[in-house]
Order: sequence, then structure tokens, then C-alpha cells
Amino acid sequence: MLRSCYTLLERCLRLRCGAGGGGDGLWHMDLESHASGDYSIAVVQANSNLEDQGQVFTSPSATYVGVYDGHGGPQASRFVNNHLLPYLHKFAMEQGGLSADVIKKAFSATEEDFLHLVKRSLPKMPQIASVGSCCLVGAISNDVLYVANLGDSRAVLGRRVSDSKRSPVVAERLSTDHNVGVEEVRKEVEALHPDDSHAVVYIHGVWRIKGIIQVSRSIGDVYLKKPEFNRDPIYQQFANPVPMKRPVMTAEPSIITRNLKPQDLFLIFASDGLWEQLSDDAAVEIVFKNPRAGIAKRLVRAALEEAAKKREMRYNDITKIKKGIRRHFHDDITVIVVYLDDHKSSSKCKSKNIIVGSTRAPADIFSVSADKAEQDLHHMIS
Repeated sequence: MLRSCYTLLERCLRLRCGAGGGGDGLWHMDLESHASGDYSIAVVQANSNLEDQGQVFTSPSATYVGVYDGHGGPQASRFVNNHLLPYLHKFAMEQGGLSADVIKKAFSATEEDFLHLVKRSLPKMPQIASVGSCCLVGAISNDVLYVANLGDSRAVLGRRVSDSKRSPVVAERLSTDHNVGVEEVRKEVEALHPDDSHAVVYIHGVWRIKGIIQVSRSIGDVYLKKPEFNRDPIYQQFANPVPMKRPVMTAEPSIITRNLKPQDLFLIFASDGLWEQLSDDAAVEIVFKNPRAGIAKRLVRAALEEAAKKREMRYNDITKIKKGIRRHFHDDITVIVVYLDDHKSSSKCKSKNIIVGSTRAPADIFSVSADKAEQDLHHMIS
């Protein structure tokens, strides 16, 4: 049933007119329609293999947005890209609509499926036990917005205000950064492991779980969730075991629910590569003050300009750096901007003829064609 649901949704629009990659290694889709407005996507690659993934599913009844920031390799983010939103759509249809419980069920099913993939793949690919992905999901249905998050990708709302002396729009963060660099998150992890003084370690100027990873929630990272994997002789051939009595990471998302209001103008969903360079306020100002077409690309370019400035470089210089080496200057960056023009989905759909469809960023924007990336992704998860 999941596969048939996925087939229904996967009318891929990614190489339609207005989408493409330029000489700066930036893939983008300038503007598409969803039930309540328009959206724009842009991605830039810094790693040897693109570890970010992003997608938008549209239907007459709901709009789903996903940003997945992988680590340790691209396998987990690509897996999530192919499973999480189809599960969300499937469970919402089965249970008569979206809810926090439906979202939690979709995250849990995706985590469980990836665990099964890891178990099957371990003999030939033991490193897959240490691959994971942050997951940020937005869903809009019946004038209600849901934002669910694992990790440190971020959703920010641009909201109109009438009494501000600084700007007519303000930034409102809708997601929680599950990063142990945040004191509240660090204390949360430490409280769950009172008998483990190394649950969170300060190393090389950064707080990390077990001295390894900064995020406390993800899909994957099985070696930090299942102690038995660290005792597996096959995995020990790949990496040193991590001593732990219980999981130090979780796949339980934080979820917020919000009734959309007329003053809610747009949403920015982005991996932490954007937020490392731009503040919430700066990103919202850019979206508010510039034309819609290509707005996601404009945000990515602003982030790259900031990254170049920090190294006393020009924008053109940083775009010429080879993938892999480029990761030392900035991270992979995925940005999806969703405009909220009309919260009455049914009327908007009739005027724009919204159909069930999907937009997905390519698996690798430097060297892998879209068709080849699709084939590789399906081969990996089959």
C-alpha cells in the first residue's frame, strides 16, 4: 500500500522549466504552486556526496514539506526522502486527517524501516550503522500548520506586525534545535543518563554526545540507539564500540501545532547550513523584501556570500571550490520557502488546479544526473 501511495504522489516536477543548476553548483526551482500559495526550493552541495535532501508533496487537501540533513553519508537522508512523507500521507488518509499522533507514527515507521535496512546491509556495509539524518517536516491542512523536527534543521515563520518600529515583519522560530550546544538540550540528555558522565562531552570547543555527534535526535545513528550494534563483531571491524547502557539518541520528534492566521505570510524550512550563516531575522527580511521567483536561491546565495566574507573571499571564489574541499567553507544547504496566501485550501486548489504531485531536489547536483540519482535511490532501499 505504501508503494502504491508513493507512486500516486511521485509525479516528479524537479526538472520542469525554472529548475536547474548553474555554474555555482546551485540547484533551484524558482516557483511552484501549492494549495495555499507558492513555494520555492534551492540546494547547494558542499560535501563529496550531497547529504541534504528536500521535497514538497502537494495535494488538494494538504501540503507536506520535508528537509533532511544527513550525516555520516547520504544513505539515511535519501531513505527518509523516499519514505517519511509517503508514510505521513498514508496514515493521514487512513485516520481521517493529520494529527500529532499521525506524524509520530510516520516518524516511527520510517525509523523502524531504516533499522531493518541497517540490519540487512550490515554484513556488506557496516558503516551504515553510523549513518543518520536530521528531519524537519511541515504539513498544512485545513488552515492548521504542523511542524515536526529531529535535529537542528529549522522552520521559521515570517509574520506581519503593525506595531513594530523596526520592520513590518518579524521572525518566529517554530522548531526546536535538538543540538547539545543548546544548554536546555544538553541538560535533557544528561538528565536521561545520570549514571553516564560521558553522555555529553565537551571536546575541541564543542559539546557532543559521546564526544561524537552534536544532535540528540535523528533517524538512523543506530549505533547510538541500539547497544547491541556496538557488540556486533561485524560493526567492530568498522569502528570502535561506543560504551553505553541505553540509547543516547532518539527518533521522537518535537511537534508544534498552529492555527494559521492572516498575518502569517511565509515559512522558511532549511537545513542548518543556512542558519550557520544567517540569523532568523536576516532570512525573514530577505524573503519579505524580494520577489518570490527564485527566493530560495536568493537565500542560499546570501548564505554563501556570508561564508565567503568570513574567509575574506569573494562569492565567485567560493563557488569554484571542489565538492568535498568546499565542506571546509560551508555545509550542504537546502532551503524551501512556502508562501501562505490563502488558508482556505479548497478555494485555492480550484483556482490553481492543484493536483497530487511532488518536487524533490536531485540526489547529487554536481555529478549525478536526476535519472541516475533516482535509480540509485530506489536500488538502495529496495
